[in-house]
Amino acid sequence: MKMWLGRFRQPLDPEFESWQRSFPFDQRLLTHELAASRVHAHALKNAGVLSPAELDAILAGLDQIGEQAYVSPTFLKDADAEDVHHFVEKHLVMLIRDTGYKLHSGRSRNEQIATDLRLYIRDSIDQLRSEITELGNALVSRAEQAGSAAMPTYTHQQRAEPVLVAHWLLAYVEMLLRDLGRLADCRKRLNLCPLGSGAVAGATLPLDRRAMAAKLEFEAPTANSIDATTDRDFVLEFVNALVLLGLHLSRWAEEMVLFSTQEFGFVAPPEKYSTGSSAMPQKKNPDLLELTRAKVARTIGDFTTLVTVLKGLPLAYNKDLQETQEPLFDATEGLLSLLPLVTGWMKAAEFNYPRMQHAAQSGFLNAWAAATYLVGHGVPFRLAHERVGNAVQHCLAKGCELQDLALEELRQFSPEFEKDVYSRLSLESVLSIHDVEGGTAPAQVAHAIAEAKQKLTSVLEEAHAHA
Repeated sequence: MKMWLGRFRQPLDPEFESWQRSFPFDQRLLTHELAASRVHAHALKNAGVLSPAELDAILAGLDQIGEQAYVSPTFLKDADAEDVHHFVEKHLVMLIRDTGYKLHSGRSRNEQIATDLRLYIRDSIDQLRSEITELGNALVSRAEQAGSAAMPTYTHQQRAEPVLVAHWLLAYVEMLLRDLGRLADCRKRLNLCPLGSGAVAGATLPLDRRAMAAKLEFEAPTANSIDATTDRDFVLEFVNALVLLGLHLSRWAEEMVLFSTQEFGFVAPPEKYSTGSSAMPQKKNPDLLELTRAKVARTIGDFTTLVTVLKGLPLAYNKDLQETQEPLFDATEGLLSLLPLVTGWMKAAEFNYPRMQHAAQSGFLNAWAAATYLVGHGVPFRLAHERVGNAVQHCLAKGCELQDLALEELRQFSPEFEKDVYSRLSLESVLSIHDVEGGTAPAQVAHAIAEAKQKLTSVLEEAHAHA
């Protein structure tokens, strides 16, 4: 029986009926639907709508539905169920007869789906934060393993300055820490309970909304029944956070693709995350990295779909909102499946430290250090910049590096150069000169690794508190 059939005298067009069903995808919410229904049943009993025996029968039926769905995937192959709410009611009535119909007293599917989605996203955030933390720890571990190894950095895709490999890896950790923070903020804002909001104006029975919210571990009930049944800001905010996470993973993937080319040779992609060519025997293609870039495009598309669906909707519930579910599920499941693979790749990849180290000592990556040396000898920076630039031009014509020039040659460009300049142009010195908080000096990077570890540990402790 349809949940809304009484007012209608004609059956639905069969094609329309099949087309408008959401159960094929909202069955993902079954666990959350059952949890919210248990809480609603207790509220109905406390409001005098259900007897203790009826409550027990409903709770036992809900448990049986959950158990059957867990042990038998074919149980969910229900061609008649309109949505997850109808599915639960239908099977509850099959189990406990007309008492099952009492469960829907004082509530609406509008508040049910709003509650289920909040529970789904809350659980997804907890899972995502755990996976992101795993990836962060993998990056920190690789940073520790890199030790004193150095590499070039690039601005405008041109060699810029040398940094410790650990410093480069920690840049991605910072991105992930921001992602963790955004998801935590989103979780806090969405953690309000719509149960008791009814269809739009609030429940018609004296339900204890605060008790229902507490049982589902929400902070409080939602404040306005109209907003509660139509709000999908939390979906937008969550998927937007996934877009940013995806962008970070895509940038990581692009850089790893670049650094794994023979032209760079900094990274060797692990074979277990690569494939070969059907035509060229020598190939090892970085498939995981390339698919990471492409999968993130889907996440961006999911967010665009959500924004477009919601932008013109009047208050309150409209069936358009059903179309927000599939983009949400696609974005969530896409990132949850991707993160462990990225972590596995990061743990297994091999870094060619000698090649990175060699690259960090060529291409005039010590030019700024040379200018800084002159500044320390009283030369205004703009003049020091120009003089070192002239020296670089001379080296390019001669085919050498700054440190290869004789002192007499260097002094042609600036008489302030002395013998000690050569020690200041060494890789170790160039790295050490960036001795500021957030810089690549070895002591600063060691401190940054310790801080990153602590921040990631705090995330895990917070996750255990929610569990």
